[in-house]
Amino acid sequence: MDDQSPPATDASAIDYAWRRLLAAGETAQDSEILSLFETEPGRAERLSVTAAGLFIDLSKQPWSLDDLVTALVLAQMAGVEPAREALFAGAIVNASEARPALHMALRAPAGADFKAAGVAVSGEVEATRAKMAAFARAVRSGELKGATGKAFRAIVHIGIGGSDLGPRLIWEALKPLEPTIELRFAANVDPAELAQALAGLDPAETLVVVVSKSFTTQETLANGEAARAWLRAALGPASDAHLVAVSAAPDKAQAFGVPAEQVFAFWDWVGGRYSIWSAVGLSCAVALGFEVFERLLAGAAAMDDHFRTAPLEANAPVLLALAHVFNRNALGRPIRAVVPYSQRLRLFPAFLQQLEMESNGKSVTADGRPVSQLTAASVFGDAGTNGQHAFFQLLHQGTDVVPVDILAVREATDGDPAAQKKLLANAIAQAEALLVGRPAAEVRAELEAKGLPAAEIAALTPQRTFEGNRPSSFLVLERLDPERLGALIALHEHKVFVEGVLWGINSFDQWGVELGKSLASRVLGELEGGTAGHHDPSTAALIARLKA
Repeated sequence: MDDQSPPATDASAIDYAWRRLLAAGETAQDSEILSLFETEPGRAERLSVTAAGLFIDLSKQPWSLDDLVTALVLAQMAGVEPAREALFAGAIVNASEARPALHMALRAPAGADFKAAGVAVSGEVEATRAKMAAFARAVRSGELKGATGKAFRAIVHIGIGGSDLGPRLIWEALKPLEPTIELRFAANVDPAELAQALAGLDPAETLVVVVSKSFTTQETLANGEAARAWLRAALGPASDAHLVAVSAAPDKAQAFGVPAEQVFAFWDWVGGRYSIWSAVGLSCAVALGFEVFERLLAGAAAMDDHFRTAPLEANAPVLLALAHVFNRNALGRPIRAVVPYSQRLRLFPAFLQQLEMESNGKSVTADGRPVSQLTAASVFGDAGTNGQHAFFQLLHQGTDVVPVDILAVREATDGDPAAQKKLLANAIAQAEALLVGRPAAEVRAELEAKGLPAAEIAALTPQRTFEGNRPSSFLVLERLDPERLGALIALHEHKVFVEGVLWGINSFDQWGVELGKSLASRVLGELEGGTAGHHDPSTAALIARLKA
């Protein structure tokens, strides 16, 4: 291992560390991952970490142990450690909106002392959590009833983006096979989604939970108004007792018709995609039981503790971030696949799409300068083994090398344990196949053993040859329970933060989302008969066609 000492000044130190990492990538480009296991005794152990009930194996990534040291130096020079302290201290890390990003306070155990920009917040977090617990228990016990005296048997959760994806993921991952309270979701302004969410439900037994930080989100308000009309058509004005709101604008929620005691707060220092830990998770807390929700919070808090205290070289979010950055920046790989071998986690790739691509899909630094490095990779995926019959052909033999994150759950949540072993066998086998491939000589020998003619062997051998040397990470959950799910989500939240620090960007704003929303409002006015505005020729033609 050669000298890792950078020049003295901070800016030049970061630039030097990046140049070292990119140079390491040039070497890794021509290396075989499998050969590293021969030249680096203990590689599997050194590149594995256990944290908050999760096991993470990064040994099949394309870096050498020397490359890991180079990456860790980059993390040090880029200031991951002081940035981490600023995050937990409630400093204004979201500079463009002048806000902290203190989602860790939402899952901290009782007695914590978090401050957002110097203002104590743990007390109001605990008060809101207590209000959520009381509400969840009242609904589940039947103590809180609807307008006609019936107990609530269903919840329709209305939100979009972070107000939808997180709760959907939690529910899909943890819902019982026979839930006592049914939970449905509506996010898309496409009226079909709300129609499906309401289909077959009895308004007298249904709660509608409207989640919007500003209570001005177009899609959420449109669906909320339609759901409110559905309730009122059946139950009259008393149906407002069936409305619940989660918002940082409680006055707007009450003006919408939600009783004050059924408005739950969250705060501007909570980003939407980091908000599941707040009252945004109320629907899940009611449908699953508040004790389950508390366990989810505890798992995330355990990962917070690990991230905050573990040294960089043994820190799970840091190591996972560095592995992804090595692929993205040192090796120029713009896409990553995420494959959970768990049907209950099938929404996890979609959740990560928002978490990663909305957080780090930026082309300017936190202080407004063009970035000097490529930022977030595109994320896609599906549940295994389904994905094996769709996009795995590209992963194994496509012209692009696509790093893969494989998630596996050791113990079955439901069903036959023997089937779970088959699922695990597929997960392990795919990671091995990506690594070792299948050489042409082995394919040729197999075809010769079958007695095929030489011309056919020559034609078939290239089709059945796999180059291998394709990187993967392997994450293992002992079981899919609330604690480990909470830890899994928090792991990726902190990983995204570390990547943002390395790239020098603000991971907590999302102005690209706001642009489309503002333009949609203008176009809607025109589609509804308003005066035509100024558009590019293509957009003007589309509006005219759709108005016709």
